[in-house]
Amino acid sequence: MIRPTPAIVAQSAVRRLPRLALILLCMAYVLPGYFGREPWKNADITAFGYMLELSGTAVGPAWLAPTIMNLEPEVDALLPYWLGAWAIKLAPAWLAPDFAARLPFGLMLVAVLVATWYGIYNLARSEGAQPVAFAFGGEAEPADYARAMADGGLLGLIGCLGLAQLSHETTPALAQLCFTALTFYGLSALHRSPALPLVAVGAGLVGLTLSGGPAVAALLGAGGALYNVVDRDPASADERRPLWRFGAVLLSTAIAAALATVLDLWQWRIQPPGIAWREWRGLGRLFLWFTWPLWPLLLWTLWRWRHQLRDLPSNRHLALPLLFLAVAVATTLLTPASDRSLLLALPALATLAAFALPTLDRSVTALIDWFTLLFFSCFAIIIWVIWISMQTGIPRQPAANVAKLAPGFEPGLQGLAFAVALAGTLAWIWLVRWRVGRHRSAIWKSMVLPAGGATLCWLLLMTLWLPVLDYARSYAPMVQRILVLTNRPACVQVHGLGRGPIVALRFHGQLDTRPAARQAECPWLLVDAADAPTLAKSVDTAQWTYQARVRRPTDRTETILLYRRVAAP
Repeated sequence: MIRPTPAIVAQSAVRRLPRLALILLCMAYVLPGYFGREPWKNADITAFGYMLELSGTAVGPAWLAPTIMNLEPEVDALLPYWLGAWAIKLAPAWLAPDFAARLPFGLMLVAVLVATWYGIYNLARSEGAQPVAFAFGGEAEPADYARAMADGGLLGLIGCLGLAQLSHETTPALAQLCFTALTFYGLSALHRSPALPLVAVGAGLVGLTLSGGPAVAALLGAGGALYNVVDRDPASADERRPLWRFGAVLLSTAIAAALATVLDLWQWRIQPPGIAWREWRGLGRLFLWFTWPLWPLLLWTLWRWRHQLRDLPSNRHLALPLLFLAVAVATTLLTPASDRSLLLALPALATLAAFALPTLDRSVTALIDWFTLLFFSCFAIIIWVIWISMQTGIPRQPAANVAKLAPGFEPGLQGLAFAVALAGTLAWIWLVRWRVGRHRSAIWKSMVLPAGGATLCWLLLMTLWLPVLDYARSYAPMVQRILVLTNRPACVQVHGLGRGPIVALRFHGQLDTRPAARQAECPWLLVDAADAPTLAKSVDTAQWTYQARVRRPTDRTETILLYRRVAAP
């Protein structure tokens, strides 16, 4: 017995979301975080360091094995570093290298949003996803229904809390997300028009492999190829197409796997969680906040579409997102970088959440609206109050708290940032007023406030709070203090410093850093305080005298000890 679809949608509920409004919302989400900030610790500045290193190297073996003072990347990726290095090389001299390196990553974030929209659109056009046909007509047209579902899914993706920071960093994690989204789009649209989707699948799998995810690419490619064999969607009923699609996707997967083998990218770092309750509790918290507000909608989708889950070959709109979600969740549980692995689940999670929208009751949508309104409005008010306190001293306590957490920070008024923040706040007020007004129902309306609220808070953080965040998350204050104490020497030796501090010394301080050695002639030696007991193994400590201790203002655990070479008698 064929179960009817739980989606009951009239044509009036799939009215078009204004394209200009959607584009402006995406711009307000994408652009903040790429302008006006310093590279942040740890992954952001480390990845930028490899890009900066490659930008000064001619094409050769170094591009296949990037290093910083013989330190290899923690993520076995190549393509993200290549893109950043090429951007730095091609950028004009007046453009800051760190900003130039962010440009391709900003484009990749745009590609994530576009690919997710088209992926949801194509899945919503499949036969199993269509809403119930009314006896006398009036049900939603397939194209209009698919467009409204894609709008709702994209709004849900933008509203996801875990996407904001990681999608604005210049790290391999964003590249992996981009190519995962491309693969998702390609597999979801391959049964409709094979040319462009097949290119997307090939580019996605190869790009994912070169971005440090060869195993994920192999799993997604193999799973996508197998699904094209068992796919029973009426739109895929051509006798030859399933076999052709299977071969094409499998060939793309084989090419990606061969490339990973040739470049020696198969580096396994499996680290499953232990049996301790603390670890599982941390993972649970990560899943809850990182995927909010999508995970409640995911659970609702699984419940309302539970009968269709029994026949996944006929319901590709559920099968493909579940494949991507399963691979991402397994990667999250088996790798140490759990948040960056969970990032890959968001396009599929947004898709599954979108299919909850046509099944929600009015009371549920009202609950989502009011909770979102209160949560993001309160958060925005807190941001404004603390910023006003930093500028005026009124109220006094927030400014005192900031001074305690970021000692030495001097706030200042930035006119452009204030204007952008004010415009975003006024837009939020208008959006809330529009949402609580009486308008015709649209299935994407319940996602408007989550997307708008997340965009507003991210915009406020990246404008009003950007100076203090830069001060707190950048190595620049520490490097400036070191420059004052050392009077900008020609070179410095380092011992025990990680990749981030080394890159900061090179980028912010323009210092020539060299490994600590007995024969080096640099006048200063910089030592990580945690590695001070092993210093005697690298240098003759009798040649050095302790001078000062430099800490990051907002992190007392990061301390660098300064030693000066003893003058010859």
